Amino acid sequence: MPRDPKNRLPADRLIVALDVDSIDRATALVDALAGQVTRFKIGSQLFTAGGPSAVDAVRKRGGEVFLDLKFHDIPNTVEGAAREAVRLGAFMFNVHASGGRAMMSAAAKGAAEAAHTLGLPRPLVIAVTVLTSLDRAALAGELHVASSVEGHVLHLCALAREAGLDGTVASPNEIRAIRNAMGRAWEIVTPGVRPAGSERQDQSRVATPRAAFEAGADYLVVGRPITGAPDPALAAADILAEMRG
Repeated sequence: MPRDPKNRLPADRLIVALDVDSIDRATALVDALAGQVTRFKIGSQLFTAGGPSAVDAVRKRGGEVFLDLKFHDIPNTVEGAAREAVRLGAFMFNVHASGGRAMMSAAAKGAAEAAHTLGLPRPLVIAVTVLTSLDRAALAGELHVASSVEGHVLHLCALAREAGLDGTVASPNEIRAIRNAMGRAWEIVTPGVRPAGSERQDQSRVATPRAAFEAGADYLVVGRPITGAPDPALAAADILAEMRG
C-alpha cells in the first residue's frame, strides 16, 4: 500500500469519537462538524446500536471511518472481520496486540486480500497496546504484566510490526518512546487527549492536544470534549487551533 507522506494538516489528524447510542445522534454530530472534521471513530457502543449502517451513514456524509472494534479472537475469525472492515470502507481499523503475532498477521492478510479483490484501498491496520484507562498498578496487579507500561507497549509495537501492521494505538505518555523505537513511518493513534483544563474522566494516561501533537502522534482521537460540548463545532475548532499552536 502506498504510504502517506504524512504532510497532513491538523484537520486530517483529528478523529472525533462518535461514542453515542444512535445513528441519529452520530449523524447530527457529523453534520455539526461539517467543514472542520472529516474523520470519525465508530466504536463498540455505536456499532452495537447501529451496526454497519452507522458506518454507511457517516461515509454518505463525506466522513472517513476509523472502525474501533479492537478485534481479538482466533486468527481465522479476525481475518474474516478484517475483510468485512475493508468491505465497509473503513480507512482504519484496529486489533488487540495481545491477541498475538498470528492473529495480527491474519488481520493484515485479510485486509490486503479483501482490498485487492474488491478494488478498494487497504485500510491502515492498527494494534491496540495498553488501554488508556489502565495504569502501572492495574497492569501489574490485575493482568500480571511484570514490565512497565512503556516497556509492555514497546514490546507489543515490535510484535505488531513483525506481523505486518501499520501502527499502534497508544496513550500520549508513550508517543515519544514509540516514535524513537519504531521510526517515522509507524502510525501512532492517540486517544486520551484532553484540552487544557478539562477533566480526565475515566482516562489514566492523558495529554493536551498540543502536547500529543508535538510528541509525534499521527492521529488524535477526541470524544467527550467535543461531542459533549454545548457547541461541538466550537470545541473542535479550539482543539484544532491548539494543535496548530
